[in-house]
Order: sequence, then structure tokens, then C-alpha cells
Amino acid sequence: MSKKPRMWPKILCVLLACTSLAYAQDRRDQKPDRQFQSAEAQYDAGRFAEAAAQLEVLLPLSPNSFEVHELLGEAYASLTQDDKAIEHLEAAVRLKPDSAAARTNLAASLSHAGKTELAERQFRKALELEPQSFLANHNMGEFYVQSGKIVDALPLLERAQDIDPASYDNGYDLAMADFLTGRLSDARARARDLMKRKDTAELHDLLGQIEEKDGKPIEAANQFQTAAHMDPSEENLFDWGSELLLHRAYEPAIEVFKEAARRYPSSQRLLIGLGMALDWRGRYDEAVEVLLKAADLDPSDARCYLFLSKAYDNSPHQAEGAIERFKRYAELQPSNAMAQYYYAMSLWKGRRTEDAGADLQAVESLLKKSITLDRTLAEPLVQLGNLYADQHEYEKSIPEYTRALEIDANLPDAHYRLGTDYVHLGQKDKAQAEFAVYQRLRAQHLAEADKEAKDVQQFVYSEKASASARP
Repeated sequence: MSKKPRMWPKILCVLLACTSLAYAQDRRDQKPDRQFQSAEAQYDAGRFAEAAAQLEVLLPLSPNSFEVHELLGEAYASLTQDDKAIEHLEAAVRLKPDSAAARTNLAASLSHAGKTELAERQFRKALELEPQSFLANHNMGEFYVQSGKIVDALPLLERAQDIDPASYDNGYDLAMADFLTGRLSDARARARDLMKRKDTAELHDLLGQIEEKDGKPIEAANQFQTAAHMDPSEENLFDWGSELLLHRAYEPAIEVFKEAARRYPSSQRLLIGLGMALDWRGRYDEAVEVLLKAADLDPSDARCYLFLSKAYDNSPHQAEGAIERFKRYAELQPSNAMAQYYYAMSLWKGRRTEDAGADLQAVESLLKKSITLDRTLAEPLVQLGNLYADQHEYEKSIPEYTRALEIDANLPDAHYRLGTDYVHLGQKDKAQAEFAVYQRLRAQHLAEADKEAKDVQQFVYSEKASASARP
């Protein structure tokens, strides 16, 4: 839950921008010929392919020109042609090893290409060349942030901030690093200080994250709301809606997610959020309809089917659509035990609701497949026991309940159904023992909403973590 990547800017673009002034000075110190000047003009105008083409023509005439290799490397970097960029930027570093800007440009391209160890070496060399440089410290810190080494990034970002206290970007990064390392008071103070100079949506979003982590949901919701009003981006709207959802403000969450989904109809997580809010508010038919749309956006996303199965359990009226999606998921994920389980349950429930008679043989086969694929899952065993018990095959259902309780002894329904089977078989002592366990567990499981809240928390926090990891 952060900004850049959402949280941190794209390191290649940022670092090339950060070094542009230094490199521009290098170029001003030279007297390039007209062809180089033309390529330089093309590059400065954002016509990177044209610049690269002109420089490739010029390169055989000036094979040992630092300026040609450096600009050509930057042009290829801007075209995201990493291999070519690295080739020429490495040549530039060999020709001018004491240029911190050249090493930073090379490091940025290496990082973009996933060569983190080589990138770190070049960033560190640039810092050694210019230890008092704001850019060198900031870039090294930014690289560590991108690599998830927040603790290593902190002193570098702090040093950069000491050198240039007016830098918004470094100040934001430093506040985010404070937040991620649990220094909430420092993060809050830094964010508020920055806001006095530049009031931005991302700062309000960051403050929302800080307040949320500090256990202040009202303050967090207010900050997320402000961020979303200032910049109604998909991420800001998701943060606001999910904060309301986490604290069970269902009607406001529905309105936020509805507006967000209208703006960003291809966002699966917004539709899942809307579906969860509708489900929790008891608007089950609407929840199923929304979650079916979410499933179509990414048919392989497991999270969607978890919430679709819950909503569909309360509203089986859209059986045909639900069965179709669960079947597709099972076919896309033939080795996924939960995919087979969801399909089995949708088929069983849907067909019974339609009074058409479920294909019990197919349901049994899918449940058995789910059990075989993952022997740590208790729920498919419970449902297979239910399937047999419904057909009065108690000798077959009892072993399934028993196996399920060996995996998880805290399943009240399994104890109840097992007790019922024992009643049918005349084993009253065993039945009474199971009913006693059921009564005890039932009292513990009355707070089922808390379990569902954990499912929502897991989705929200995992989605925010995924967003923060995206470049």
C-alpha cells in the first residue's frame, strides 16, 4: 500500500532525468560537429529513433567519442532497447571513467534490464566520485528502494535531503521509507512538512496509509478521500473504497467503488471491491453480477472466485453464468484443487436450485479430484461427505468427515454432520460426543463476519502490496 512504483518512480526515467543536467554540461563543454548537433536536437525533441539513426552513422567516424556513445546509449535507453543502451553506455564509461553522470546512466539501464548487482556497482561508483552530490545520494537511495532495501536507502535519502532540503521528490521518498520501516511519527511529520510546500494527492494518500497503520481509520479515510478528490486515479479510488470496506462502511464503499468502476471499467480489483461491498451489504444478486464481470477480466485470478463463491452461495439465481465461469476456471487451472472444488460446488448448488437435478457423478468426480490435488484441504472432504450423506450412504460419508476433522478439528459443520450420521446408524454415544463438540465450536464461530473480514483484509493488503511492487 504505497506510492511509487506506484510508490517510487520508474527508476530508469527518473535517473536519466536526474543526470540530464550533468550530462548537458558535459555536452556543452564539447564542440560537436553539425551532425552531432542535429542528433542532439532530435534527442532533445524526444525523437529518439531519429537521434539513434544519425548517431549510428556518425559512430564509425568517431568510434572513441565519449559524447557519441553516451548520447547513443541514452537514445537507446529511451527506446527501452536495453542491450544496445548498455553497450554504448559501457563504452562511454570506459572512455570517461570519472564521469558520475555516465556511470549513473549506465546504472539506470542495467537496473532496467534486471542486472541489479552490476547496477549497484555503478551507482556506488558514482557516489564515490561525488559523495557530496545530491543526485548521487538520491539515486543510490532510490535504487535501494527499488530493490526493497529500505533500511539501506534511509541514510542516503537523509543525506540527500540534508544537501537539498527543498527537494520534494527526495522528501517524499524519505517519508515513504520512514513509513515502510515503521517510523510513523517521522513519516507523518515529513509528509505534513512537505504538504506545506506542495499539497499533492500522493501526500494525502501516504498520510492515509500512515494513519491506517497507526490504527486511526477515520483519519485514514479522510486522507484517502482527499487524495481521490484531488486525483481520482484508479489507485487512489481503490485506497479510499477499500478503507471504507475494511471498516464496514458498506454503503459509502459501494458508492466509491461504483464511481471508480465507471471510470476504470477494466480494473478487476475495483469490481472485486464493489462485489465484496455489495455482498456484505446483503445485495447478493448484484454482487454476483459484478463478480462475474470481474472474472471475465482475468479468468485466472483466484481471488475473484473466492468472493464469487461466497456471493453465489447466498444468491444462486445466476446459476448458468456462475457455473460457466467456474467451469472455465477449472479448465484453465486443471492442477488447482480450489478451482475443481469451486466448479463442483457451483454445479451442485446451481443445478439443485434450477430443480433440474445435479449431475452428482460429476460433482463427486470433481470433489475427489480436488482432494487428490491437495490433501491438506478439509472443505472438499466435508462436501464429499455431505454428498454421500444426502444419498443416505452414511458408511461412505463418515470416513470423509473423519478425514476432514483430522486435517482441521475446528469445523463445526463437520462435527454436526458426523453426529447426524451416527444417529442414523444408531450409534448414539458417538453422536452425542460430536454434537457436544459442535455446540462448543458453534459458539466460537458465531463471529463468522470476523473471518470474512480477514478474507477482505487479505485481498486488500495483498492487492496494495502488488501495486507497490509494480514498476
